[in-house]
Amino acid sequence: MIHAPVKTQPIFEIQNVDVYYGKSRAVRDVTLNIPANHITAFIGPSGCGKSTLLRCLNRTNDLIPGAAVKGQIRYRGIDLYGENIEPVAVRRKVGMVFQQPNPFPKTIYDNIAFAVRVNYPGSKLDEIVETSLRRAALWDEVKDKLKESGMSLSGGQQQRLCIARAIALKPDVILMDEPCSALDPIATLRIEELMAELKQDYTIVIVTHNMQQAARISDYTAFFNAEALEGGKRVGYLVEVDETKTIFSSPQDQLTLDYVNGRFG
Repeated sequence: MIHAPVKTQPIFEIQNVDVYYGKSRAVRDVTLNIPANHITAFIGPSGCGKSTLLRCLNRTNDLIPGAAVKGQIRYRGIDLYGENIEPVAVRRKVGMVFQQPNPFPKTIYDNIAFAVRVNYPGSKLDEIVETSLRRAALWDEVKDKLKESGMSLSGGQQQRLCIARAIALKPDVILMDEPCSALDPIATLRIEELMAELKQDYTIVIVTHNMQQAARISDYTAFFNAEALEGGKRVGYLVEVDETKTIFSSPQDQLTLDYVNGRFG
């Protein structure tokens, strides 16, 4: 496992992390720093633990029966899995955008306003809705139909609505689990442009199977692989992490070189 020094202050410090689902270990001994206000991409073949590790960063794995995290994950110096840490509070600071756009079956306006009402009573909802939609590069497209269903939007618009919904809760970090895999190339480009803008104010961690996307948008890339175990099970592990330009041009590990050159995966 190869670690290049992160040249900026890390927002997450992941140390010797194992993730289990019941008795099965899904991720093995990951140590990794994620820098603030950059885009970090997790790449690797299916089953290598990318999404599993991503979900650990806002404790979404807590919602999966039998899931357990060992080791330490620190967020701005605080142990995310400490005894006094409330998972719901973690998810307000570390937002999540999923693979399939998942707007609420509500109006465009209420997709943004609903969670704000619950988490920040008394907020100026009109202002927050407009600001969030602007930040998600969606305002001009929906400003005249805020009372229409969020489900009526195109796939790319729905995904930007989900990003706006995450932004509305004033997160520090936005996690994205293959956010473009269900989108066409034009919608994908809009999301990539949006991520480049958002990293000025947010830390973004993205899981992607699209190596070209990782090369285009990320500042750092972590390559994961999976080891086959007895009984057909697999355990994911971190092979190498470095600046993206290094991972794609001159990685230190032969496995990384083989993967980015398309020899497996």
